[in-house]
Amino acid sequence: MPSIPKHSIHRLIFRMSKVLVVYAIAFLSLLTPVNMALGAGPNNVVLITLDGLRGEEVFGGADSRLMIKELGAEKPDELKEKYWREDRKERRELLLPFLWKQCNSDSGWIAGDFDRDSAVQVTNGLYFSYPGYNELLSGFADPRVMSNDKNYNKNTTVLEWLHDKPEFQGKVAAYCSWDVFPFIINDVRSKVPVNAGWQPFRVGNPDRVQTLNFVSDQLFHQWDGVRYDVLTVSGAIEEIKANQPRVLFVSLGETDDWAHGGRYDRYLLTAQQNDHFIEQLWNATQALPAYKDQTLFIVTTDHGRGDGREGWKNHGILLPGSERIWIAAFGAGLKVKGNDEGGRYEQAQIAATVSSALGYDLQQLRSEVKPPLPILETAK
Repeated sequence: MPSIPKHSIHRLIFRMSKVLVVYAIAFLSLLTPVNMALGAGPNNVVLITLDGLRGEEVFGGADSRLMIKELGAEKPDELKEKYWREDRKERRELLLPFLWKQCNSDSGWIAGDFDRDSAVQVTNGLYFSYPGYNELLSGFADPRVMSNDKNYNKNTTVLEWLHDKPEFQGKVAAYCSWDVFPFIINDVRSKVPVNAGWQPFRVGNPDRVQTLNFVSDQLFHQWDGVRYDVLTVSGAIEEIKANQPRVLFVSLGETDDWAHGGRYDRYLLTAQQNDHFIEQLWNATQALPAYKDQTLFIVTTDHGRGDGREGWKNHGILLPGSERIWIAAFGAGLKVKGNDEGGRYEQAQIAATVSSALGYDLQQLRSEVKPPLPILETAK
């Protein structure tokens, strides 16, 4: 058998290596961004909104000017004993202990504290709910969204955009207290499952779901269009246990409704309860291997509120302060920590932050979408 020249062997090896490289590139191109960057950031995102909760309370705790009988505080002395402290930090940690525990830790960040010259701006110019939720879920302010009417949203939300991807099919869900959310998320077009308002629960342990629905039916409904937040969170926890969604949107609503009703005592109580509900959601995720140390929580609101004895009850273009909101984040994948100082951010950046955390660029959807918040370790 004749020997093969060395230069021929070298050429053969070179050609084989080129073929292997081509096949490797082709294989990698089939992988999702998540597979390509496994471990580079969170694998799941939980987005939570607390409707109309002011930054004044988030960063400063209870307002002593508003804890009076004229503003619905039935027992002002007891209310002050429960929520008032001279120190600003003590007050906010008393009102929202879990949120501040996370934001003061090595895995949390919060922005919007005007005492630290940190600003988060609503850009839709209207400063009420549907325009705000469209902005934070779609990534831009749309002048066509001008009311809270139950009109199906023409814009694609980050929930819908991710749900359309094969790896997120059946892994996106929304649980909301306000019954307008099926229209905001456009569940008919998007196929994102949205449980909102007083809809019955259908996902989870049959006995627990039956109990939730029984309680929901029998309770006095304070508002026709807004379900009690404890029920919304309970349904979301059942969803976590049953389906382990990679993207979960939870919107709580009572803070806004008690404020509109002029009940500052119940506004504070609900804010504190919502903090506890966030902790329950966090504990539910951290108890499961698919979520533990792989999940980013983002917590924010749809709009700010006015100030003073009457102004705090409402929000809108005529009430200064309604354009200011706040954003908190904690869990996996953050590169920034603590209470932001001097930053300038927009509500519209939240949508792309959700997608970027999971390895996708929402700005590919349309040019109006704002870039993600500069808070993530690495985009996948």
